[in-house]
Amino acid sequence: MKIGDLARLASLNPSAIRYYEKRGLLAPPHRTGGQRRYPTDALDRVLLIRFASDMGFTLAEIKLFLRGLRDNAPVGPRWRKLAHRKLSEVDAAIQRSLRLKSLLEHLLHCRCASLQLCVQRLSLSPNLRGLQSRKPGSWDDLFARASTVEIPADFLAYRDRRPPKKRRFL
Repeated sequence: MKIGDLARLASLNPSAIRYYEKRGLLAPPHRTGGQRRYPTDALDRVLLIRFASDMGFTLAEIKLFLRGLRDNAPVGPRWRKLAHRKLSEVDAAIQRSLRLKSLLEHLLHCRCASLQLCVQRLSLSPNLRGLQSRKPGSWDDLFARASTVEIPADFLAYRDRRPPKKRRFL
């Protein structure tokens, strides 16, 4: 099968097939007249690579899964091993996303008239003072600590919900 046919059947560009080949995910095909000729089982590999990529597996993880895999070898044990590793990563990503969602939901209610006022109000929280004293190592670290931040009671005070009225002098 020519590279264009393989790419079309897998809904990919031929450059992706060449990239997978370069990264060692696909065995180098034999060449006829300078053209790559892939065996029919190459389509199964490419479809698996595409599926696993869409599910969040890295190319390195996919390469590890495919390494030494024979046509009639059972794949269940390999999937289980890879799935156990990936589940812990997914759980961590879910926890991070939930913390971020909670932080963003709190920020939706911010009615501070200025950045300075907002920072001052948030600085009233003892948890946030600790957050400010340390430089975060990463966004994950920041979100992890920010999820414990208590929003001060006056953060959403009525006076902050609207800009102050201008007084008119006669």
